[in-house]
Amino acid sequence: MSKFKKKKSGDLPAISTASLPDIVFMLLFFFMTATTMKDSDLMIDNKLPKADQTAKLFKKQYVMYIYAGKPSARYQSTLGQSDRIQLADKIASVNDVRNFVISERAQRNSEDENYLTASLKFDKNVKMGLVQDIKEELRKINQLKVNYTTNQGNPIE
Repeated sequence: MSKFKKKKSGDLPAISTASLPDIVFMLLFFFMTATTMKDSDLMIDNKLPKADQTAKLFKKQYVMYIYAGKPSARYQSTLGQSDRIQLADKIASVNDVRNFVISERAQRNSEDENYLTASLKFDKNVKMGLVQDIKEELRKINQLKVNYTTNQGNPIE
């Protein structure tokens, strides 16, 4: 008669942990597929100017980024206080822009070269002489698709 014992009231059944590894691995795979890796480490300050009429770039695989601005506080001791250009993860000069664009074109298919856009992410306090020099280098190598990256907002503020 020991088979038919009555349950004590108030006892909770044990929680089954059999599906716990499945849940953990499902979360792991989700975060592995949903996470994007950072492209480059910015060595310059990049406070973008504001604009009220903007459009979004949709195909980011056809975009190469050129940054310009003053070195951030972490790099000022080695790079100084003047405006600098950053191409990928390197501080560069205006003359290096040409080689950077040529190497970016070489990494792409020949069909994709027509869609390649130079996205200029310039700090709002960068000198216009540097901007003009970079644009001149882009013209010399026939990189005419240029995008200026800005933040959405009122440009007067």
